[in-house]
Amino acid sequence: MKHNNVKRAVAVMGIDLAKQSFQLHGVDANGIVVLKKKLTRKKLREFIAKIPPCIIGIEACGGSHYWRRVFETHGHIVRMVAPQFVKPFVKSNKNDEVDAEAICEAIQRPSMRFVPAKSVAQQDIQSLHRIRSQAVARRTAQANQIRGLLLEYGITIPKGISCVRKQIPGILEDATNELTPIFRELLNEPYREMVHLDERVQQLEEKLAMICKSNEDCQRLLTIPGVGLLSATAMVAAIGDIRVFKNGRELAAWLGLVPRQHSTGGKPTLLGISKRGDTYLRTLLIHGGRTVVRVAAKYQDKRNQWINQLEQRRGKNISAVAVANKNARIAWALLTNKTTFQSQTV
Repeated sequence: MKHNNVKRAVAVMGIDLAKQSFQLHGVDANGIVVLKKKLTRKKLREFIAKIPPCIIGIEACGGSHYWRRVFETHGHIVRMVAPQFVKPFVKSNKNDEVDAEAICEAIQRPSMRFVPAKSVAQQDIQSLHRIRSQAVARRTAQANQIRGLLLEYGITIPKGISCVRKQIPGILEDATNELTPIFRELLNEPYREMVHLDERVQQLEEKLAMICKSNEDCQRLLTIPGVGLLSATAMVAAIGDIRVFKNGRELAAWLGLVPRQHSTGGKPTLLGISKRGDTYLRTLLIHGGRTVVRVAAKYQDKRNQWINQLEQRRGKNISAVAVANKNARIAWALLTNKTTFQSQTV
């Protein structure tokens, strides 16, 4: 039998995505291999449009959401799987054919967990966050470079970007220090770049604020203590369909905010948090939790009493993670029930 010809209808197909070369592996309703094909990017769209609707499995990677939308427009059911869940099904050495076969096998498992799809609007919000995060990192790098260069000339600046902003203009104008004209000119360039990045970050945050104002789910999340503009918009962009998660704990586990287990022989062993999922979103939630822990002593409601007692027992860091975990569960409840946060009910 020639595998390159589809002799029976394809019921399940695994596609190993790439930039230009795509490997397909299809089986019929009985699990018999009926398709093994390698296609270019252009020919893949044509091929998918011609075959009858089937279940298509792809790995969650760069471009996977785009291809999911393309495949779904032709009536196919698309399932995205995390790469770590596909790896156990890879047989022997790794290549494109084996990867496509492993994807096809993985999506047929009854207990397999799939990655929720993102809409174009969600990808827009996530792109704003990624660009802002890179701009913040570049701004921090510029400030550190300025501080390090000035240290070689005997001028120290305290940590913090705000200190660099305040002191650099005065340092450049001070004629009594030992800075040479060449170095003053060189120092002015990274300082202007840092000012430009400040403006860039502010513009991106203004765009996020406009999106947040017009999004009902973001407004619901903003009612949670410890969830601000960045956390709310990042969560809406990352979660997608909240119905994918059965309860709040599943969402917290998806974000890596639950203990990691290493249990055997009936003896449970809990370690630190698993740190799975979106690192950026988990960081925002923990930072928000740290803010709540810092001001919890000022309030006497039930939630803040719990935070104060937890801080006394376990410390600030663990308390911040616990608040982030609770906020993730509350977020699931708000998005599922379409309500706002009520402190009296916590």
